[in-house]
Amino acid sequence: MAVKEMKKLSIICEKEAQERILRVLQGTQQVEIDDIYADSANEDWLKEYFADSQQYEDSGNTEALIRQIQELVRFIRDHGSAKEKVTELKRGVTSFGDFEKTFDETKLKKELATITQLKERWDQNLAATKQAQAQEDWGTTWQNLDIDIEESRDKNVTALIGILPNDQWEAFQDQLKQTTQIYSEYISNDQKETAFALLYLRKETPDVLELMQDFGARSETKPYPGQPKEILQQAKAELTKLAQERKELAQLIGEKKAQVYHLQQAEEVLLAQNQRELAQAGIVESQYLAVIRGWIGADEVPILKRVLAQAFPNEQVYLSLDDPTAEEIAANKTPTKLKNNPVVQPFEMLTEMYSIPKYDEIDPTPWMMPFYLVFFGMMVADFGYGLLMLVATTVGLKALTLPKGTQRFLKLFQYLSVSTIVWGLIYGSSFGVEMPVYLLSPSKDFMAIFGLSMVFGGIQIFTGLFLAGKENMRKKDYVAAVNQGFSWQGILAGILIAALGAMVVKSQALTMIGAILAIISALAVLLTSVLGAKSKVGGFFMGLYDLYGITSYIGDFVSYSRLMALGISGGSIAAAFNMLVGYMPPAARFTAGIVLIVVLQGLNIFLSLLSAYVHAARLQYVEFFGKFYTGGGRAFRPLKPAEKYMNFIDENGGNDND
Repeated sequence: MAVKEMKKLSIICEKEAQERILRVLQGTQQVEIDDIYADSANEDWLKEYFADSQQYEDSGNTEALIRQIQELVRFIRDHGSAKEKVTELKRGVTSFGDFEKTFDETKLKKELATITQLKERWDQNLAATKQAQAQEDWGTTWQNLDIDIEESRDKNVTALIGILPNDQWEAFQDQLKQTTQIYSEYISNDQKETAFALLYLRKETPDVLELMQDFGARSETKPYPGQPKEILQQAKAELTKLAQERKELAQLIGEKKAQVYHLQQAEEVLLAQNQRELAQAGIVESQYLAVIRGWIGADEVPILKRVLAQAFPNEQVYLSLDDPTAEEIAANKTPTKLKNNPVVQPFEMLTEMYSIPKYDEIDPTPWMMPFYLVFFGMMVADFGYGLLMLVATTVGLKALTLPKGTQRFLKLFQYLSVSTIVWGLIYGSSFGVEMPVYLLSPSKDFMAIFGLSMVFGGIQIFTGLFLAGKENMRKKDYVAAVNQGFSWQGILAGILIAALGAMVVKSQALTMIGAILAIISALAVLLTSVLGAKSKVGGFFMGLYDLYGITSYIGDFVSYSRLMALGISGGSIAAAFNMLVGYMPPAARFTAGIVLIVVLQGLNIFLSLLSAYVHAARLQYVEFFGKFYTGGGRAFRPLKPAEKYMNFIDENGGNDND
């Protein structure tokens, strides 16, 4: 239960074999590929042995093909006939090698070309429909225009059509009536604007334009040949034709919904291929050889040797393994891979949310797991809620094939549901209803629950200080081990013992023992600060400042009161919802009341789980991790399939235990 030991691997092979090796490595899902060119430490041997090598440049063809598949799948979903149902790739568990054999690039490109043609026809239809709709709109507006604007123009007389706001039309007409040299005709109007036509002497053109400007009118240019009524009829006929064409296209596109399954298969394979191409950019090639470097867990080396021997018999591949150097560890070049038992593994996601440990740092997950488990259950503390969680997560894990990340999330909540059930039995609460048997009543044993919260908080704080001392001892920093860990344990223990003797047991001897322990521990903080500082005076005052940090522990202990607060509030809210429905008349209680109580309890479950998830994590990150853990490591990123649609098993070439 720690950070897994890593090995630095180097593979030398024939240039033509590198693609096959990457496929093998991708199948094992256990090897991270390094970018050799990105590490300045490789510059010397690259110049000496691979002076003529060139870094692989991705053509982008695979990414372009992936984008095309994704775009066309969306097109099929959005525009295919609703009568046809989409046949999707159902998530399952299989070997990537077997899955990749289903891929036929030639067949895929042929199918994509067919769908692309349908898309082009659809886009052309939409563009033509847009033009026809614009023509229809224009024809609708001007269909009552019974003169040809072009024919109405001669040397002395000209015509104009225009549009102005509705609220200006009457004033505009009144102004036109004041002259007999301009003839106006109302054509149509909509909610905002009025269309009109003017016939006037050409010499009046400046006055007409000025008048239109005064009233916010604009002239229109006739965009289509022929009479407006004819233009409208042509547009309607064209729209009818285009609608029929779209209907036929939708049917053809709908028939392609059955191909979504195969397109998703191809996308999964291409996503994996793209991962290999990205890794290939970090591989060094000469005229005949290729060098692959990366990282692998020490316990997975036998698996790698076995699968390489099966894929490349007769020693066609050279493999060497080295331990990470101190410089690589210090520079955070060595990736971190966690190694925990199956019960602890789901809780790793909580550590990852905070920060992955560095390679030479402690993995806090197994230490954090029991506290998070207890705290979450104590905050929800409802037997019914826990039982519902247990059933839902178990059904989800057993009946459904889910993405691996989702599986881990459900597994976490499956464990948390057990804690919730236990605390629900302790508090005697089930969906807000008080059970006949319980150990602690949230309404009656308020102070007992508060005290229990403080006890759990004290245990976690002491554990964090112990780990701080232990880790510094491992690093042989004995001064820090005392100053940051063991001394503070003594100070807090002394204060608690003194308080116990003074307020609970009423023992002067016990009080004196606690005080002596706290004073000795405080002096140890001062002494180690002086010993560890260049300036002894400065170290003394730094030690005093460190002792001032005792005030922060008061806030730490108070933070654990949320264990009590959230546990009591969730049950109280559930009970209030039950009481609300209970006050309803019998007829309403067993009709609308059933729906109401399900909705309200569902809301309370969601809020209770969310609050417990967040606040339990906060107690780990702030009050616990802050004592001994830094994080900031580089997560292990193995070369593996994308697993967008499928889950792939590790291809290890045999029994992992060999």
